[in-house]
Amino acid sequence: MSERSDGRPHILLVEDNATIRDAFCLLLTESGYEMSCASCGEEALQSLRETVPDLILMDLGLPDIPGLELTRRLKEDEATRDIPVVAITGRAQEADERACRAAGCAAHIAKPVNSRDLLEMIPAFIENG
Repeated sequence: MSERSDGRPHILLVEDNATIRDAFCLLLTESGYEMSCASCGEEALQSLRETVPDLILMDLGLPDIPGLELTRRLKEDEATRDIPVVAITGRAQEADERACRAAGCAAHIAKPVNSRDLLEMIPAFIENG
């Protein structure tokens, strides 16, 4: 885990829905995480040029670059390949989970996301990333 100078792990949330993005950012900031948020794939790539997070929470239905394609790109890039990516999506079928794993996601979490469950999972993703 690469904690920042203030000791907080950094999470990049990539989510195009402003309501969901704002709610997750608030929840995770209040839970002690440093946050960066992106509303699309290009914003995520820009954020990654500025700061390397400890974890990426990735919506799959982005308006510009599909989340699985963005994840594949990140896993092919030496600078970002070791960052764990957790897919957060409304796609909850077993085939969707397999596609997430094949793209390089550490996990697949179906929406609606239970906040308590997410907060319990995050430390393991960061520590094992």
